Amino acid sequence: MSIIQKIVEEKIKEAQKRGEFDNLPGHGKPLKIEDDSNIPEDLRLAYKILKNADCLPPELQLKKEIRQMEDMLENMSDEKEKYRQIKRINYKIMQLNMLGKKSPLLEEHQIYYGKLADRLGQKKK
Repeated sequence: MSIIQKIVEEKIKEAQKRGEFDNLPGHGKPLKIEDDSNIPEDLRLAYKILKNADCLPPELQLKKEIRQMEDMLENMSDEKEKYRQIKRINYKIMQLNMLGKKSPLLEEHQIYYGKLADRLGQKKK
């Protein structure tokens, strides 16, 4: 251990004895360590700024809206309202699929009303 590291360690131990670390924010809670190893190094700062500003990329925002709309759909009892909601969901899915530059095999699939009505009918029994 170098002389600088020894001095730092001593200062930290002295501060601990004086209780200078006792009332820090998050005391006693686990650290939130974010793994950003899969993000290119030159984009990490930009991603961190966007995350701290609570901004989502458009693709993730659309996926979030679609999932929320699907959750709302499960609690609807009126068939006409369900049909309207399915049309809204399918529109969002179309927007999402148009945003991405990925294989058609990885695209989100739209909801078909007949299949949904059958499935919801089976759940009620």
